Amino acid sequence: MRPGKMAPAGGAVAVRGLWVLLAVLALICSALALTEQYSALSLLKQELHQQRQGPAGGCASAGEWAEQYSSECDSSFLHFHESNCDIGGSSSCESALSFNTEKIVSQAKLLAEQKRFPFATDNDNTNEELAIAYVLIGNGLYDEAIRHFSTMLQEEPDLVSAIYGRGIAYGKKGLHDVKNAELALFELSRVVSLEPDHPEVFEQRAEILSPLGRISEALSDLTKAIQLRPSARLYRHRGTLYFISEDYATAHEDFQHSLELNKNQPIAMLYKGLTFFHRGLLKEAIESFKEALKQKADFIDAYKSLGQAYRELGNFDAATESFQKALLLNQNHVQTLQLKGMMLYHHGSLDEALKNFKRCLQLEPYNEVCQYMKGLSHVAMGQFYEGIKAQTKVMLNDPLPGQKASPEYLKVKYLREYSRYLHAHLDTPLTEYNIDVDLPGNFKDHWAKNLPFLIENYEEQPGLQPHIKDVLFQKFESYKPDVQELVCVADHLGSMMQYETPGFLPNKRIHRAMGLATLEVMQAVQRTWANSKVRMNGKTRLMQWRDMFDIAVKWRRIADPDQPVLWLDQMPARSLSRGFNNHINLIRGQVINMRYLEYFEKILHFIKDRILVYHGANNPKGLLEVREALEKVHKVEDLLPIMKFNSKTRDGFTVNTKVPSLKDQGKEYDGFTITITGDKVGNILFSVETQTTEERTQLYHAEIDALYKDLTAKGKILILSAELGEVDAVCNLILSLVYYFYNLMPLSRGSSVIAYSVIMGALMASGKEVSGKIPEGKLVDFEAMTAPGSEAFSKIAKSWMNLKSISPSYKSLPSVSETFPTLRTMIEVLNTDSSHCLKKTLVVV
Repeated sequence: MRPGKMAPAGGAVAVRGLWVLLAVLALICSALALTEQYSALSLLKQELHQQRQGPAGGCASAGEWAEQYSSECDSSFLHFHESNCDIGGSSSCESALSFNTEKIVSQAKLLAEQKRFPFATDNDNTNEELAIAYVLIGNGLYDEAIRHFSTMLQEEPDLVSAIYGRGIAYGKKGLHDVKNAELALFELSRVVSLEPDHPEVFEQRAEILSPLGRISEALSDLTKAIQLRPSARLYRHRGTLYFISEDYATAHEDFQHSLELNKNQPIAMLYKGLTFFHRGLLKEAIESFKEALKQKADFIDAYKSLGQAYRELGNFDAATESFQKALLLNQNHVQTLQLKGMMLYHHGSLDEALKNFKRCLQLEPYNEVCQYMKGLSHVAMGQFYEGIKAQTKVMLNDPLPGQKASPEYLKVKYLREYSRYLHAHLDTPLTEYNIDVDLPGNFKDHWAKNLPFLIENYEEQPGLQPHIKDVLFQKFESYKPDVQELVCVADHLGSMMQYETPGFLPNKRIHRAMGLATLEVMQAVQRTWANSKVRMNGKTRLMQWRDMFDIAVKWRRIADPDQPVLWLDQMPARSLSRGFNNHINLIRGQVINMRYLEYFEKILHFIKDRILVYHGANNPKGLLEVREALEKVHKVEDLLPIMKFNSKTRDGFTVNTKVPSLKDQGKEYDGFTITITGDKVGNILFSVETQTTEERTQLYHAEIDALYKDLTAKGKILILSAELGEVDAVCNLILSLVYYFYNLMPLSRGSSVIAYSVIMGALMASGKEVSGKIPEGKLVDFEAMTAPGSEAFSKIAKSWMNLKSISPSYKSLPSVSETFPTLRTMIEVLNTDSSHCLKKTLVVV
């Protein structure tokens, strides 16, 4: 990473679509209950439902508006009567219409005597009249209650309890009608003006404001309520709203205050854990989820959240155990089935994943995520008929007018077209076609950029051809012994590429695919150095560097058809001239990307150096002050105050890295751009971006071409003479070539593992085998991107690779390209189970 220019950041920096992992379960109490009930917070999509439990007089929904705000049974709202009726639901409840006057009066009398309703007066007759209206609310007769309160207010316009009760009744009627919301807020605001010292009124108004999207006003009301009378419930409610606003740090403080006032709150402990989760603090989140489970052993959502945290940490076994415990408590818990299925898919266990998605759809037929993932799993296993059938169901689920389309709906058309293309080429030799050439340019462009499928004059891929059958399951034992050995070796090689870093779940399907890619690269490079030609894209010729990477690309593509692994320079010219941005958010707001945490300090030191250079050139008088301020900077967030020293960098700045050329000494190429923007309240955006333009691509290609030419020449010499010096030279050339590939980032997805499999394969062709694993916290692509040059990257990589002489037994392995010449045979080998590979000693390793 070489110093480059620093300039003011222009415009907003693109923010990745993130993952919003939230829904709030609303419970509004309709009766007196002393025990707290717990709502559930879902992790990946909104889960709006009701939870009823406990003794007579437990919690029940109080209308549609309540579904947006978490409440509890010690809420200030409607602590006024005892009843065996669970409003809005239970078949055991007596119909509200059958309530006779005598029963209503009887309940009201008891309520009035004990003054168990809001703002009771000193007049017994007035209290009885008020109690009647509150009993009507409690039994779902909202219009009757409103009429009763209105009659009382005609006689006594400032009767606070009646105003409050009428506001409650309007709210319970449902906020889908704007008039109800307006009238409820009007009445509650009147109560605030008449009785400004009652926290329950501010809390109630906040519960109506929040689902209307008026979060800042709701927060203001809750703050006033807390100032008047702090409580565990109020802190938790306010924390929930801060959570919705993605202010996770402030939400954490409120949940902590809530727990200090009442430590036995599983739901608050769960929320506290989720504030950690969303900030990338996974280990802290796990501890909070475990604490919630100590308080409530059957807390399904805590198990589900724990499973998701372990999944993000990359701990497959612990995640599986947590999801399983959630399903033992409720085998029909759709959210857990969905999350477990997605984890299994990304672990490469497609059969198991499919079972979870099918079960999810039995319980919730219109679940788009499960439907999409079911279709994807089928296609990945080569079951195209079932896959496209499931995809079509997602396509038919058009969003309603004004409704935002789901990510699955936006992606499914690309997947269906790609699935049709793959099915049509199942039995065509892989050497005879090229996906980058065959797929329409605009299709590839939109797919890689994750844009809506709005492509002019697009001609759909032909439908499935009946004569082309789906891929059948291939038993591992049906392969010849040497092919079995090939697969087992591939599994081992692929596992060497696994990142031991939070956010990277081991994927055995990717491991096998990239292990086979490594072996195929080794065999192809050896043939090239022996002057043999290769068959690529319908032509027989000497292998070029792109052909070497294309071997790995084809395996990475088929391992997960959901991701568009495409060469960016093969995109339409108009699109390429604008550039493709590979954008990574390191910090967005309060969300830390744990994958790259290891590199924060390294990038921070680079930024500090560039700030000094920049101010030395543009603001020399203030340089001493800036230098002193930078000495106190220990994390990226601390850089924000430094911006004020220069008007041009006040809103943010960018730092450009440079990549030195080996071909032309002294020449430098654009590396990646570091951007920092932020405001006084700490809404920071810290990101890195690589812009792949046509001009930049040509410069890098020229560098890689020169290195590949040199590598081929030295590789040919190496075959004739196995001198140590030649091996070292070849090794350095391989790592240098891939150094420029990493900095170019020429693929839409998968560049990192593709490049590493090429490194391993080419090194094996030179007689050296990688025996060391990538160190914990290290990412090979970021090692290349942050290294000051190719020599430094080579030195770093060799320090962990622990290169040793290759085993002679590799020579006896069959040809990968001849053993798996078609897409069908590739899918078959990725599907086959080889669990007994682990039980026998591999000849090669």
